Amino acid sequence: MLQTIVKRFDEFDAFELYSVLQLRSEVFVVEQDCVYQDLDGKDDKALHVLGLKDNNLVAYTRIFKASDYLEQASIGRVVVRETERKYKYGVLIMKASIKAIEEIFNETTIALSAQTYLIRFYNSLGFEEVGEEYLEDNIPHILMIKNKSV
Repeated sequence: MLQTIVKRFDEFDAFELYSVLQLRSEVFVVEQDCVYQDLDGKDDKALHVLGLKDNNLVAYTRIFKASDYLEQASIGRVVVRETERKYKYGVLIMKASIKAIEEIFNETTIALSAQTYLIRFYNSLGFEEVGEEYLEDNIPHILMIKNKSV
């Protein structure tokens, strides 16, 4: 069972922050073999959605209100530890992130910059591709938008 918690950056203790940065590095830098600047100076503006299993961080996203990162409210740094993906925690952490944006930011339009190999995954959550594919950190991405009918 995945427990989700939403925290501001200033609510992290040292252990939680270390766990988040370790998971992001494990997947985005090591697993995907991509050298990039994960610490981009935006974590303090984000809300952080932590997915915990037995009190261990296994899934994570960060969410932004409109204009703090993208024009729309947005979700980024979507990550699930490789050994935990078979449990569909990606869907659960995304649903928790969407719910948090709707409830905390009162937003119904949500954007994300998706790695293109995950288009179908994000489609299944109601996101649609917008515009052309582009390279971000030398990995193909595409902007995707979810509009909730009010």
